[in-house]
Amino acid sequence: MTNNIPSSTSEQLVGRVVRTQSGFFFVELEDEQIIRCQISGKLKLEADKAIHKSKAPRTDIVALNDFVTIEIHEDGTGTIVDVKPRQRVLSRVAPGATVGTSQEEQQIILANTDQVVFVLAAKHPTPNPRALDRLLVIAEKAEIPSIVICINKIDLVNLEDIKPTFDIYAQIGYTVIYLSAERGNNMDILRKQLLHQAGIVSALVGPSGVGKSSILNALKSDLGLEVGEVSQATTKGKHTTRFSQLIKFPEGSYIADTPGIRAVAPWDVEPEELDGYFREMRPFVSLCKFADCSHRHEPNCAVVEAVEAGKIPASRYDSYVRLREELEEQFIN
Repeated sequence: MTNNIPSSTSEQLVGRVVRTQSGFFFVELEDEQIIRCQISGKLKLEADKAIHKSKAPRTDIVALNDFVTIEIHEDGTGTIVDVKPRQRVLSRVAPGATVGTSQEEQQIILANTDQVVFVLAAKHPTPNPRALDRLLVIAEKAEIPSIVICINKIDLVNLEDIKPTFDIYAQIGYTVIYLSAERGNNMDILRKQLLHQAGIVSALVGPSGVGKSSILNALKSDLGLEVGEVSQATTKGKHTTRFSQLIKFPEGSYIADTPGIRAVAPWDVEPEELDGYFREMRPFVSLCKFADCSHRHEPNCAVVEAVEAGKIPASRYDSYVRLREELEEQFIN
């Protein structure tokens, strides 16, 4: 694990960003003191120069769970003067930016992520497996060590009706947990998954209204996070989490509570590499007749043959085709 706070020097202190809100960054020091900070002008200028020089897309200078060096002022606030190298980041294309253009911008959901738990509701709001497939792509791209799928609100449905939709993810190697935060069903399984090792940092990610805040309240009874309702007109969740924060548990683990995600455009994924992020496709890609096979219309495509043979779920293949076509339309070479 990389999620221990690095040592500080006598002049500067090193801490972990545990909350980001409206341009402010709250940094937890080794003694658990939390300092409200802003990014130094010098650090912003250096970031702008690096982007201009490399012509790389913009990204967040500081993100949740970054390790940063800060200087503390007389009034108790701080300035972030340096960001430690990130081991990995869970990110997406920033909302409003266009994939493959000069306007593309990376939005970091969580830095130095050990585990991500994608949360969907069994009902209210209606689950969207295609959106889940996109989320899985961003986790595979980021090489997150542990990827979990959590289906909440099972008390609202007959479990046997939804299991065929999500059991395919277990069959291709993902951990799938069915639970009800409201009634406590299988919360012990999720608790063990999230808190089994001191220092592990997990992200709860999913659309608004699926019950992320309810899950966190069930895991830590003194949190008192606001719980949102689902619109009866649109059956979509309403945002209740308005900022990102890390919640520290007595076991020494952290869980990131993030605002609901509605649209997901995978960051830095080119059409030709997309098949590598569908883990059930990987064994078949090298068996295709053509090295640059798109797995749609080429002859002797091992991936299409695997779909026809039931070795790759048809729904997942459909997600792959749709996302690949979207990336091809948007990407400007």
